[in-house]
Amino acid sequence: MSSRLRGVSDPELRYDLADGVARLTIDRPARRNALSWTVLRDLRARIAEIRTDPDARVVVLTGAGDKAFCAGADLTGMAAGAGHLELHESRGELAALFGDLWSLGKPTIARVRGYALAGGMGLALACDLVVAADDAVFGTPEIDVGLWPYMITVPLVRSMPPKKALELMMTGRRVGAAEAERLGFVTRVVPVDELDAAVDELAATLASKSPAIMALGRQSFYDVWDRTASDALPLLHALLTVNAGTDDATEGIAAFAEKRPPNWTGR
Repeated sequence: MSSRLRGVSDPELRYDLADGVARLTIDRPARRNALSWTVLRDLRARIAEIRTDPDARVVVLTGAGDKAFCAGADLTGMAAGAGHLELHESRGELAALFGDLWSLGKPTIARVRGYALAGGMGLALACDLVVAADDAVFGTPEIDVGLWPYMITVPLVRSMPPKKALELMMTGRRVGAAEAERLGFVTRVVPVDELDAAVDELAATLASKSPAIMALGRQSFYDVWDRTASDALPLLHALLTVNAGTDDATEGIAAFAEKRPPNWTGR
């Protein structure tokens, strides 16, 4: 893989690419990395760029500073100067971002430090894996301001038992990292000073796999999520045949037999 480093600095979204890992950092620490319309649009634009960049094999999404991954939507800033219908249309950007992440074809990791609340919790759980520092706090406090977390319902119920998600949405209570791991929506919890090393290790592991097989397998996971077994199994059967016919499958089997590391071509 290329060790080339590319960096682009947007006002509120930092982007870096090195060693196959694309890092997206929401850079609004004074607002606890709350989502603005600009940040949502920039995230979607960057994800679209990463989708077609063969050098980007894994995405790490995080927030700047040590206080928050993302504290949700910037409620006051998003409402300023916008009409009701305009706000309605714009709110679809978060749902579209979730769809972008699920259909990306490349693994995604949320690196969570501090608060991941409301839309920020939804954003973290829309990633494939969540690595959290032990100071991470998750929650859906919308109910306390007269709202409901409609837009994040799907990533929540896909990441934990649905009735537990409902309890969190109805009560608005906050969940620490240890409970989040027990509930299953956090992949791993580590001490604060080990967070970067844990994320880097996981990202490097994912980046070392065949990008072709990762894309096929990851997409099959999302494609069969809501299907019945009778609908899912024929699709998976067909994908196994496609997978077995790839150059990377041939190479992987040969490398295993020859007791050497595989040389992935992504084909």
